[in-house]
Amino acid sequence: MTRPSCLILTHRVPMPPNRGDRIRTCNFLRHIAKRADVWLGCLADEPVSDDTWQALRDICHRVSIVPVEPRFRWLRAGTSFLAGKTISEGAFSSPRLKRIVADWSAQTSFDTALCSSSALAPYLQVPSLEQTPRHVDLIDVDSEKWFDYSKASGFLKRGIFNLEGHRLRELESGIADWASGITVVSEPEAQLYRAFRPDGPIEPIPNGVDVDYFTPEAGNPEGVMPKASSQSGCVFVGALDYKPNIDGIIWFARNVWPQIHQQHPDQTLSVVGREPVADVRRLAEIPGVDVVGTVPDVRPYLSQAAVSVVPLHIARGVQNKVLEALAMAKAVVASPDPLVGLRVEDGVQLFKAVEAEQWVKCVTHLLGDAQLRHDVGVAGQAYVTAHHRWEQCLEPLMRFLHLENDQHSNAIAAEQVPLSDREIK
Repeated sequence: MTRPSCLILTHRVPMPPNRGDRIRTCNFLRHIAKRADVWLGCLADEPVSDDTWQALRDICHRVSIVPVEPRFRWLRAGTSFLAGKTISEGAFSSPRLKRIVADWSAQTSFDTALCSSSALAPYLQVPSLEQTPRHVDLIDVDSEKWFDYSKASGFLKRGIFNLEGHRLRELESGIADWASGITVVSEPEAQLYRAFRPDGPIEPIPNGVDVDYFTPEAGNPEGVMPKASSQSGCVFVGALDYKPNIDGIIWFARNVWPQIHQQHPDQTLSVVGREPVADVRRLAEIPGVDVVGTVPDVRPYLSQAAVSVVPLHIARGVQNKVLEALAMAKAVVASPDPLVGLRVEDGVQLFKAVEAEQWVKCVTHLLGDAQLRHDVGVAGQAYVTAHHRWEQCLEPLMRFLHLENDQHSNAIAAEQVPLSDREIK
């Protein structure tokens, strides 16, 4: 029996899964490829390794990766904004990818199509896809993030960010006019979308976590779960060139950590993540702060830390950094925003903190109580194992895409991609 064909478009290469959006798109791709022949088109804003190419070719029927030159990206973004459209549309606009989508959809009668983020939604509006069920994974209601940026910015940026939010909201609302389905990362995000587009075909598909990879034993050289009494310090994990992460860890390191370090001078705050910007690197000047930066594997740092901190004041959707820390049985302290969409209880699976004084009290308490760290870590691990395995999280997506029949789930296509698809376009 012929397998269904699925067109997938992503705004970044979905591998390696080393940042939030990639983790989601990578797992979407892997799961869909078990049940359909996938034609993957994506943009690349950084070099793509041979290992990544091979991994994508192993699971996709066809792959085309289109490099995006950063300077041209921001030129297109500015031009788009001045033309009355969104910055986001311009930043992810590629004439080459548009031609690829048009060519593929003219050659192949796709059974379904899916793109990641509202910025890529226009790619699905080519005439040759009009009869194809088209789905958009908004991930988050991104317009709300721009409104949050506006509130936290100075006068000039406030106006630009606010205008971008309104334009993006119009784009998000308009998707419901033609899309067969729209997905977001949580029910609160779905409710937010319904507030301005009640008739939108919206469905929450929560983020999951690989509980076989992120285990309490992972990253420990002995391969056993380290004792809570042997763990020390705090760790923050996240992309360090992403504004919400930058703002969050700078606030924590400057306003919370010095008081914690005064009470626990032998403890260290490890800041782990790719591409730390200059303001983040300067945090190493604060006593007890170690800006680790890019690492091949975050698990050893999570494993050895006593407390994982997630101090985000701007956060949309379900944060992978929270799920991964919980899966590794870490004691987690987080701001309320990163926990929206999680059915966790403060003081049971993790701890919430808002003001600096509350953060200091909570973290110092955990640093001094190994048994409490153990108990809350075990409860957190049990929660994600029960509710956030990727396999169970993505079953609704398969029904949404009408790919629930898994009789071909073990027949993953591995067609070799022509070299022409690997050339710089």
